[in-house]
Amino acid sequence: MTQETKPNFDVEKIKSKKEAKVAIKKLSDAIHHHNYRYYILDSPVITDSEYDRFLLQLQELEEKFPKLKIATSPTQQIGGAPREELGFVTHPIPMVSLKTVYDEAVVRSFDETVRSDLGISEVEYVAEPKFDGLAVELVYEKGNLVVASTRGDGTTGENVTANIKTIKEVPLVLMSHEGTSPPGNLVVRGEVYMSYARFNELNKKREEEGESRFANPRNAAAGSLRQLDSTVTAKRTLQIFLYGVAEATGYSFKTQWEALHTLPKWGFKVNTKHARICKGIDEALDYHREVDEKRDDLPYEIDGVVFKVNDIADQERLGMRARDPRWAIAYKFKARQATTQLLDITVQVGRTGRLTPVAELATVNIGGVEVSRASLHNLSEIERKDIRIGDTVVVERAGDVIPQVVGPIEAKRSGSEKVFKMPKSCPVCGGEISITSDKRSATCMNSLCPAQLRRSITHFVSRGGMDIEGFGHKRVEQIIDAGLISSFASIYSLTVEDLSNLERFGERSAQGLVDEIAKSKNQPFHRLLFGMGIPLVGSQTAKVLAREFGSMEKLMEAQLFELLQIDSVGPEVAQSISQFFADENVRNTISELTLAGLTMTAEEETSTEQTFAGMTFVFTGTLTKLKRNEAASLVEKMGGKISSSVSKKTTYVVAGPGAGSKLKKAQQLGVTVLTEDEFADLIK
Repeated sequence: MTQETKPNFDVEKIKSKKEAKVAIKKLSDAIHHHNYRYYILDSPVITDSEYDRFLLQLQELEEKFPKLKIATSPTQQIGGAPREELGFVTHPIPMVSLKTVYDEAVVRSFDETVRSDLGISEVEYVAEPKFDGLAVELVYEKGNLVVASTRGDGTTGENVTANIKTIKEVPLVLMSHEGTSPPGNLVVRGEVYMSYARFNELNKKREEEGESRFANPRNAAAGSLRQLDSTVTAKRTLQIFLYGVAEATGYSFKTQWEALHTLPKWGFKVNTKHARICKGIDEALDYHREVDEKRDDLPYEIDGVVFKVNDIADQERLGMRARDPRWAIAYKFKARQATTQLLDITVQVGRTGRLTPVAELATVNIGGVEVSRASLHNLSEIERKDIRIGDTVVVERAGDVIPQVVGPIEAKRSGSEKVFKMPKSCPVCGGEISITSDKRSATCMNSLCPAQLRRSITHFVSRGGMDIEGFGHKRVEQIIDAGLISSFASIYSLTVEDLSNLERFGERSAQGLVDEIAKSKNQPFHRLLFGMGIPLVGSQTAKVLAREFGSMEKLMEAQLFELLQIDSVGPEVAQSISQFFADENVRNTISELTLAGLTMTAEEETSTEQTFAGMTFVFTGTLTKLKRNEAASLVEKMGGKISSSVSKKTTYVVAGPGAGSKLKKAQQLGVTVLTEDEFADLIK
């Protein structure tokens, strides 16, 4: 054991900044090394007490010399101070999801298409377990972790850097191993998960403390990774497996198998133990059956397997669909099932006023998860399945996550079972309920219903809506409970004095929230439309409506036929928009928001924004003068599109240092290649 891996310092005797800097460097390097031995190689060479001593010495030195504490210090893996919000990160390359299937015939059809498109008789696949956790992306620059994010919508994810750092299996500094130096810029992807053991411990503790249990390990992992206080995340003991390389400057992998076996050399944990190369689809399907049989023996949850074309060049030839790659597929396992008794059916009222019947079940364990409630979706579904209160029912976890009632076991009926009837009035406010003729939707027509208020305001102030920083779910609950807000418009009447009297609000935080509320008045019109929660209208449709009608006044008066003329608006959405604006309460709310000074018109697009209309750009390599997300944003503002793959339809490939296969493909196809300087000139 060398001095470098077993440093020994007397912190009391270190007085100068120079001495401290040397000691901190040696301790940090040693701890990173031993993290790698313990978490990645599963081969520790020191005792836990020795490891704890190194970490304690490092903490003491950083407290003594705070200016020497850096972002990649091992002490960052125990969590930090709470933050107001996570914030967003734009992925360097879109982070798409895989096509999910449940039928072997569909998998064989996928293989047939791949073989046909590649013109070969047999495809070599890499088969890997499909972990049931939260997909994340880690970005390293010069060997240091700089940002981590969730998948989000595939283009933009939540910034979870501080929380990712608490996962001991995540290297803050990349390793060099077996002569393989890490790339200067690296983007990797993986899955954060929680083991069954830790999940059960966490739920037991939450029960003891009077908190609600997590439904399953995936929900627990997702909730833990999105904590604003990273010390909470650190206590949850999350884990991670890496499974892919999105970018690696200076590296060009020939196969997925090579990438999987290179990642551990840089310090990443990869599940190569359960991955396998399969010659042809029959071997891949055998692997699926084998893993399905062994899944209950694993210490973590998987819900299927993933098949990826092993050859990277073949992956690039196959390319992408709009939402998923054509060279990979996720083959899910059949849902786990159990039988239990349906004790009652209750009704929940959602943000849009929709009533959802919920099955209250005698608690049953399905695949290691305790299930006591399941959505019954709507009255039509209950009648179609003939589900009655008191029935013995089959319950399954769809996709091994969402509990649902498959149906009743009629042979076990005693005659005491009761037919469910949807209430005639809202169970929360007593307001009128509207049920569609097909019985698939029941809605409380009172837009001021208290059950809708909390969810509606939380949605209104959310990042996708008015984006009021510091106005999270808990603060919404607190302010509503204090009787300070009862509508969207009342938010804009809040004062510092109102908030200062509440618990956990000082004058400074109260002033900060009031300032953020005032700032939100200038949010674009489409954000207001989305924030108002028009049923069936998402953020993209809100943007289309804002662009097509230009103002709240014109949209409110739009006829059904005018809405139907918009390509992305179908009959159901058009009907929903029309009904929404016909509500007198909604119209009153809009009048109040107008008086409060919110933006009610869309900004007019200038002609310069359409300079790149009809053009498609691909960025590859490292940009030195602009961040990639900034360059992509400029293109989109000027009417262009961004793609992650090169094809004949690509207009320009912007290539920086380290450009690899995309640059070669552009040259092969004759696509115009720009340097970063040439791209800057084009922008001008």
